[in-house]
Amino acid sequence: MRYIWARPIQRIELDTSVRSFKLSSSYLTISRVRQLSSSHKTTNCITRTTHLICPTRPVTIASFHQPHIQRKTIHIQKDTLEMEQVNTTERLSALRGLMKERNVDIYIVPSEDSHGSEYIAPCDKRRAFISGFTGSAGTAVVTLDKAALATDGRYFNQAGKQLDQNWHLLKTGLQDVPTWQDWTADESAGGKKVAVDPTLISSPIADKLNESIKKAGGAGLEAIPENLIDLVWGTERPPHPSEPVILLPVKYSGKETSAKLADLRKELEKKKAAGFVLSLLDDIAWLFNLRGNDIDYNPVFFSYAIVTPDSATLYIDSAKLSTEIQNYLAENKVDIKPYNDIFAATEALAAAAVKSEDGSETSKTKYLISTKASWALNLALGGDRFVEEIRTPVGDAKALKNDTELDGMRNCHIRDGVALIQFFAWLEDQLNVQKTVLDEVQAADKLEEFRKKQSDFVGLSFDTISSTGPNAAVIHYKPEPGNCGIVDPNAIYLCDSGAQFLDGTTDTTRTLHFGTPTPEEKKAYTLVLKGNIALDQAVFPKGTTGFALDALARQYLWKYGLDYRHGTGHGVGSFLNVHEGPIGIGTRKQYIDVPLAPGNVLSIEPGYYEDGKYGIRIENLAIVKEVKTEHQFGDKPYLGFEHVTMVPYCRNLIDVGLLTQDEKDWLNASSQDILKNVLPRIDEGDVLTRKWLEKETQPF
Repeated sequence: MRYIWARPIQRIELDTSVRSFKLSSSYLTISRVRQLSSSHKTTNCITRTTHLICPTRPVTIASFHQPHIQRKTIHIQKDTLEMEQVNTTERLSALRGLMKERNVDIYIVPSEDSHGSEYIAPCDKRRAFISGFTGSAGTAVVTLDKAALATDGRYFNQAGKQLDQNWHLLKTGLQDVPTWQDWTADESAGGKKVAVDPTLISSPIADKLNESIKKAGGAGLEAIPENLIDLVWGTERPPHPSEPVILLPVKYSGKETSAKLADLRKELEKKKAAGFVLSLLDDIAWLFNLRGNDIDYNPVFFSYAIVTPDSATLYIDSAKLSTEIQNYLAENKVDIKPYNDIFAATEALAAAAVKSEDGSETSKTKYLISTKASWALNLALGGDRFVEEIRTPVGDAKALKNDTELDGMRNCHIRDGVALIQFFAWLEDQLNVQKTVLDEVQAADKLEEFRKKQSDFVGLSFDTISSTGPNAAVIHYKPEPGNCGIVDPNAIYLCDSGAQFLDGTTDTTRTLHFGTPTPEEKKAYTLVLKGNIALDQAVFPKGTTGFALDALARQYLWKYGLDYRHGTGHGVGSFLNVHEGPIGIGTRKQYIDVPLAPGNVLSIEPGYYEDGKYGIRIENLAIVKEVKTEHQFGDKPYLGFEHVTMVPYCRNLIDVGLLTQDEKDWLNASSQDILKNVLPRIDEGDVLTRKWLEKETQPF
């Protein structure tokens, strides 16, 4: 049985790789079979794409049976207005009814899932469901008569368009704008009760919020096990994903699981801890050299793990694990238990710890968890008495790439550079020579086609930001089929995209102009480029943090009173999450605490955005490495960056008069590096791409 949605605006083609698809009034989920290399075998991995359907529009469904058809098409009714608002009145009314039944005055809806993930599965997009705002960061707070949504500067523009009249937008970071925590505390005055699902908020945040609420005169923060948004969502909530897991061979990971477990146990011994309870999905995937597909673009799988000095247990739906992987885990002395057993297991550990504490003062009773672990996990382990919350040692180890991972990052960026250069050459030809009319989604789809031709390609690392003109000013813009702009050759085009390869993860942003840019656009682009170059060239002593380096990328914009509302850089995983902690470059508190170190891989991505006109961002990925200096003050080693992105800059947007000779030399050296690594990989018959690359890498 197959379905067609009547009165089409959006069209999705289903080819023979499609195994199944699920329809609801809110979502369409398509599952496809994709082949992935796993050890010495080829594994059929199910990849999933989920499309949000406009919930305010009526849908007519017709069915037909065509067992021999090779290609099928689903048509989805979708509004054509940019960033359509969802009418949240009925949803908020239903939520408030549930709040009253439970004597709750204020209910908090975080963005994260129970693992503290930044990017989440459709079933966990509760904040998006209740508010209509679909950005990746933000917190919703609902009282019995008000609703507020807090988000950061990346999403001010988007949230302003998506939130309906029921919501008040809290622009986090702006002067005189309260944080969502302060807003919640103020609203709780008079003894009001605030509640949250404890699996969706970390213990440190919960503790601090509870103090603020009580200080403001509220009744405190209460943990409610049932999620009220899920009750409102009901049967329309997408199902919990259950995708197969693959084994990442050591030729890609660079280190055996047994060695990683041994290193973690050394950390347990240093801390005199009874064990470590892992909840962050990318930590677990890295530790066990496994990858999954439970969250779009992030090769992770829903799981927990407990590692003690003499045992390791992976809590996961065993149906996800092939016989090969089960045997692999057994060889590494890793037990497998059901995913949902984690809270019973942690409660048992807490009970055992109580007995040990009563029986012996020298017993190890403390369990380590991440500072990002859920409040619920902390409570299950017995609370602060038996829990020590730390920056995860697995995350720290994961951020220090080994030689195999670093070589993989270099190699996958060369292949990714080929795809991006082919795409930009194709796009310029289509717009200026062929005079083809292309929308932003068609451009993004073509880029994915080029990437798919590269070896070890698995999928994208995030939704491609393909944006033209004013849309480029929306920092995390996401074009939708039938609801996006036409690429204008006479306007700025910003493309922020990335891919997952078996040997690494890419994330590259280039801003181009295929016509005649204005002096203002050229000046802004060049100031951003100068900041990118300055940070790339930085040399700094060991122990320097990303917080200290952030100003280097902003300095040229600051001279003209300009700036951007996002971080300058984030850590990147190795065939893992495109946003990876704990390192980064920016003003976040964590960037003050964690210094950069050799082996870190992170982005350098300054930008500038003129709302309603254009946006500019230039992003490279770079490896932190030790560099030689004439002196070593304080007997410290000095560090610098090795950029691995292999895509040229837009000559058409560079105001050469603003560049120093040193910056010109840097650009020329970068161009030669790109030509050396990328040009040999472009077929001699691909004249279009070769000519475009040679044009864009001409020396200054």
